[in-house]
Amino acid sequence: MRVLGRSVWAELRDRAAASDPGLLRLAAGLRTVSAIVLTLVVLSLLHADVTHLVAGSMAAMVSTFAIREKPRTQQAVTLALGLPVALASVSLSALLNTRVLVGDLFFVVLIFGAVYIRRFGDRGTALGLIGFQIYFLSLFVGATTGQLPELYEAITVAFACSAVARFALVRETPAGVLARLRKAFRARLAQLLATQVDLLDAAPDDLEKTLADVREKTARLHESALMIQGQLGEGTSDEAVARLVQRRIADAEIAAERQGLLLLNLRTAERADTITMHLPGASFPAADPLPDRDEATVTLRRDLESLRLLVLRPGGLGMSTSLAQIRNRLLGYRDEENLPPASPAVQDVFRGVGETARAVLGLRIALEGPLDASDESDDSPATTRSREELDAEDAAIAAGEQGDDEDEEPADGGLRRPTTRAAVQVAVGSALAIVGGELLSSHRWYWAVLTCWIVFLNTASTGEILVKGYRRLLGTVFGVVAGIVLAGLVGQHTWTAFALVLLLIFAMFYSAPLSYTLMSFFVTAMLGLLYTLLHTYSLSVLVLRVEETALGAACGAVAAALVLPVHTDRRTNELLATALNRLAEVTEAAVEQLSGEAATDLLDLARDLDKAVADLRASTKPLTHPITPLRTRRDTAQYVVALLETCAYHARTLAATAEQLPTHPSIAADPRLGGAGRRIADNLQVIAAHVAGRPDAGEVESGSSIASLLGPEVPGSSRYGRITDRVLRHLQRLDEGVVGLARPLKVTVAEPKR
Repeated sequence: MRVLGRSVWAELRDRAAASDPGLLRLAAGLRTVSAIVLTLVVLSLLHADVTHLVAGSMAAMVSTFAIREKPRTQQAVTLALGLPVALASVSLSALLNTRVLVGDLFFVVLIFGAVYIRRFGDRGTALGLIGFQIYFLSLFVGATTGQLPELYEAITVAFACSAVARFALVRETPAGVLARLRKAFRARLAQLLATQVDLLDAAPDDLEKTLADVREKTARLHESALMIQGQLGEGTSDEAVARLVQRRIADAEIAAERQGLLLLNLRTAERADTITMHLPGASFPAADPLPDRDEATVTLRRDLESLRLLVLRPGGLGMSTSLAQIRNRLLGYRDEENLPPASPAVQDVFRGVGETARAVLGLRIALEGPLDASDESDDSPATTRSREELDAEDAAIAAGEQGDDEDEEPADGGLRRPTTRAAVQVAVGSALAIVGGELLSSHRWYWAVLTCWIVFLNTASTGEILVKGYRRLLGTVFGVVAGIVLAGLVGQHTWTAFALVLLLIFAMFYSAPLSYTLMSFFVTAMLGLLYTLLHTYSLSVLVLRVEETALGAACGAVAAALVLPVHTDRRTNELLATALNRLAEVTEAAVEQLSGEAATDLLDLARDLDKAVADLRASTKPLTHPITPLRTRRDTAQYVVALLETCAYHARTLAATAEQLPTHPSIAADPRLGGAGRRIADNLQVIAAHVAGRPDAGEVESGSSIASLLGPEVPGSSRYGRITDRVLRHLQRLDEGVVGLARPLKVTVAEPKR
């Protein structure tokens, strides 16, 4: 029973780690709730009334979630600077309480400054957010000059309790976050492998649904890899360790994605295009079910399950003999003579299993440190060779020198600077919201301003603002209904209401990265309880909340569309050109290294490409949203993003293969690859130029297959080894994908030269 309990607990822990990488959402929710609880306790001991309990709770929430810096010393400095900003903000609000026109004008100026100060990084963003939210808080509780001493006390206590929660109760260090992210990566890798087993077993009618699950799990694994990349600088002891972890994470991600593609090829009547793995709804010719009792299929299913077990139980001191045997068997598939007799498609999957097992072994060494002698005592020759390859790669990474950082491109100045443009837009939208809000209610007009402010947070185009405003309104409508029900249940039970407020705040922070609509729902339901605590609750108040929210969203949309607008098409074109240029850089650098030229920092280039593609995917959400009426444009955007993700996968794989070139015995440089790489990079630059608005940039050049560029194969010779064949396949798919990108983007494709 004890063993069963441990296994159930481990399964739950892995599921939690996979659903919330690094437990970042859980930590944010617990930290905020802890700060609020401490504030309520201290203020209760100081005999504060309900109004100041509410003010302290809101100040504790703001001072906790506003700070996003990673180093703890910087967090402490920002929190210390935030207190005088908060006190000044509440003081000015109380002083201007009776001067309506002057107070409104100052609020608009404050909003402009709070957005403009974002240009100074995370600290500027945090201080601007604190200044705005505390001013809003004072409007919410109706602060007057006579209440300032009590408000000062509540805000000071809130900031002190926020510090205690952040630095003592729910501590979060970069190294700790990175450690939890690595566990999440391993858990998500295991989930992807489990879904790949389902892909092997799926009936023909269930293949589409199973493939959708594989796509989702692959995307989640990629998300975890990007999150780890963001933590490597602060979370590792030195640069060599960071680069080693980066390399092993990339190897495992690429190997697992390639294994999924090989399984997909096994389950289709003909070879599936790589874009099938990235385009939702992509169809493919399904084959008949695999024979359940076929020896190769049974062995493959067993080995896929064994690979998942190896990921979940990586080993360490005292690694069991059975796990060592599993590891030896899987790594043995990297040798051609150990492949079971089967069709070429099945043997390809076995090879993929062997490469993924090698990546898992490398991941374990990178995350858990050097292995001891007892761990290597049961090694087979294949495992020993894999260890030697990994050791050689580790030594090459440790000895490598980091290239100088490229000079950053100069930022736009004046009104072209994003923070300045956003500050002007928010100020204009807020001025409209103040006027309209006053017409709806002279007492609660600030809800419209808050909505206008929020729809501009973390948005960069008019389309994003429209979608965010729609989601906030939808969440508010449902939240009003929940607020009515909760307020009726709570009645005048103060501490019951506070307990529910804490629960809703936790849910708000836990759900924020997942769904903005859900977060807005929890916020509105919480406000219904706060109105109950302040004895200002009524059905008309909550209906007014919906009206003010709709007004604020409309004012934000009008300001975004008419004042220095950044149209969604322009934004996506800029990001698409950036992604294409990053893809060209990775491809050119990887092919140059595979051709025998000097080594470059390929993994950093690959991660820059991943970030560029992720930014593009986020910017196209307004175009691909279900409510968009432009169906053709939605389909085109989905296809372009999927095709670009496919090209990025092939480029990442080429980069990872090129990184192994100095140490891997099966990979040799081939100077003839250079011409193919140059053609692909030139085509990408032509497409990027057209997207950037330069139609005279030329045409995309198509031509012969990549293999034909290397010349005819000599009969009876083994010119191409398995690794070289793989490089050629990825180059060929990348070449086809780039030419495929030209068509939906309306770039002319030249006829092949004879």
